[in-house]
Amino acid sequence: MIAGRDIISSLVDQHDTQRYQRQNWVGSFEQYLDLVRENPKITRNAFQRVYDMILSYGTETYESCRERKIHYHFFDDPIDDGKDAVFGLDNVTEQLVNALMSAAQGYGIEKRVLLLHGPVGSSKSTLARLLKKGLERYSQTEDGALYALGWTGGDDDVHWCPMNEEPLHVIPTQHRPAILHQLNAGRAEHDFHVSIVGELCPLCRFMLNERLEHHGGDFGRVIADLRVKRILLSEQDRVGIGTFQPKDEKNQDSTELTGDINYRKIAEFGSDSDPRAFNFDGEFNVANRGIIEFIEVLKLDVAFLYDLLGASQEHKVKPKKFAQTDIDEVILGHTNEPEYRRLQNNEFMEALRDRTVKIDVPYVTKLSDEVKIYEKDYNSEKVKGKHIAPHTIEVAAMWAILTRLEDPKHASLSLMQKLKLYNGKSLPGFTEENIKELKEESHNEGMMGISPRYVQDKISNALVAHPEARSINPFMVMNELESGLKHHSLITNEELRDRYRQLLAVVKEEYENIVKNEVQRAIAADDDALKRLCANYIDNVKAYTQREKVKNKFTGQYDEPDERLMRSIEEKIDIPDSRKDDFRREIMNYIGALSIDGKTFDYKTNERLYKALELKLFEDQKDTIKLTSLVSNVVDADTQAKIDVVKSRLIQNYGYDDESATDVLNYVASIFARGDAKE
Repeated sequence: MIAGRDIISSLVDQHDTQRYQRQNWVGSFEQYLDLVRENPKITRNAFQRVYDMILSYGTETYESCRERKIHYHFFDDPIDDGKDAVFGLDNVTEQLVNALMSAAQGYGIEKRVLLLHGPVGSSKSTLARLLKKGLERYSQTEDGALYALGWTGGDDDVHWCPMNEEPLHVIPTQHRPAILHQLNAGRAEHDFHVSIVGELCPLCRFMLNERLEHHGGDFGRVIADLRVKRILLSEQDRVGIGTFQPKDEKNQDSTELTGDINYRKIAEFGSDSDPRAFNFDGEFNVANRGIIEFIEVLKLDVAFLYDLLGASQEHKVKPKKFAQTDIDEVILGHTNEPEYRRLQNNEFMEALRDRTVKIDVPYVTKLSDEVKIYEKDYNSEKVKGKHIAPHTIEVAAMWAILTRLEDPKHASLSLMQKLKLYNGKSLPGFTEENIKELKEESHNEGMMGISPRYVQDKISNALVAHPEARSINPFMVMNELESGLKHHSLITNEELRDRYRQLLAVVKEEYENIVKNEVQRAIAADDDALKRLCANYIDNVKAYTQREKVKNKFTGQYDEPDERLMRSIEEKIDIPDSRKDDFRREIMNYIGALSIDGKTFDYKTNERLYKALELKLFEDQKDTIKLTSLVSNVVDADTQAKIDVVKSRLIQNYGYDDESATDVLNYVASIFARGDAKE
């Protein structure tokens, strides 16, 4: 048994005292200037710091639909092992980072509110949470270090700036050009250069003037009274990270943003206009040097919007009884579609519309990305005691994606095929250029449809609604998805509800095809038999293309190539009779190219041929296995042994457990019993 002393000892060993001392550094203004000369980036503004923070996690470039895309690893949430990772939003994050880069360069975006706009559950809050969490962590690193100003008192206490402002603000405006020249001396043009933007807050201005008067205008002695400390941004400690959420109009007060008078201190300092009798604890004040998040920003009362306009355009706020006060922070808001439409229709909101950079955050429209969203919460590590059968998450994600897609204008293209194209599958007659055109002609895709939250709720229901089951399967989840539509609060009409039910039927049909194919492959997973069938096919194709005969291994005589065998395989992958010669030459050229490179042909490397061989072998073996006997519950010992082999392959190769493998075999057997087996 581990003693408490051992636990404490372990804690002490893990505590990094030197790191703590670095993060809690306190020094003089002179020492701070030395730090600035050594590392000018400690003076970065909020936009520059957030942008650098995102880049610090690295990027990855890739090509999609002939366009170069950038994936920022920061949005994978490496801080919390992917807890808040966002998937399929590279277009959104690229647009967001570009806005931050523009603001960091001072190109004008720094004077705007960054507005994340999209349907409910599209990861707007997650993106905001990631930025706040990332900035907190970044401020704890040496690359992200930043410092704040303080004033020593007669009792040796330090009165720290309530807004944690940049210490260089203490330098008078008329002296700044000369000081900046010295701080930036010797730096190359492309290096980061120190700049000083903004003035002291009301309290620090009061402290400065008081000390100038006390020291008879001796600025050197005033500087000696200054202290500088490193600060760590923290939402919980209300340092550099602010969050504001609209409340009931009767309980809402604009002082929540800009601070309020401390009436208990008026008696001490004699005036409500003395900055020492004011609490600079509004969200704009505490978020200085970092980021402020406005939840459902367009639900703000008009009085709050005036503060927001000044904060974004002028980087100033107006506390009660004081002059306008400089702030340095990224203003990030998010809102949903109905609220944004209300903004567009309100002519009195024109000033706000003009000061926002709208970034659309749609739902994911790529199946593999939607699957990742659900697998983050529903996986073997998080779900204990229940096995999630293969394709359970996939079919739920498939349905969610279909509700978000617009019907294709191509008559030959179904909605399910469109989903597959978006997911990277190739279809005859559709190029990457066609896929790009499909996306461009569908303006509203991803801004409508079912939220991931609804799907997550229904998967959760399926997990608890069947306590006797050791696993949950796709039908359990699809039943939950369908039954929940009756009570879905965001579905406003019966027509839409019927469309969603029809899309579930489409998904069920697709799932049926998937599991039929899976069971077929499990039945045909005899590697030796596949090799023999492949060798026989290749011998006949070689003889056919070279106009030769094939030696019969039983009679020793030379026969014509077996056209019946070749066509029985080729038809399985829809090779028409008119194209059989092309396909056969393609196979032989492929084998020849491998031979030139010193490689041996393996049927598994050619996906189309592999699929054809499996389907042919399944057709030859399905009658010997008698899978349909499962429906009648009359299974002889020999058949049961063969079925058990198929079941073990489903478990080993496809991720089923015993219960779900039995369920899927029974389901596919019922399909075959109806005469739906693939011909």
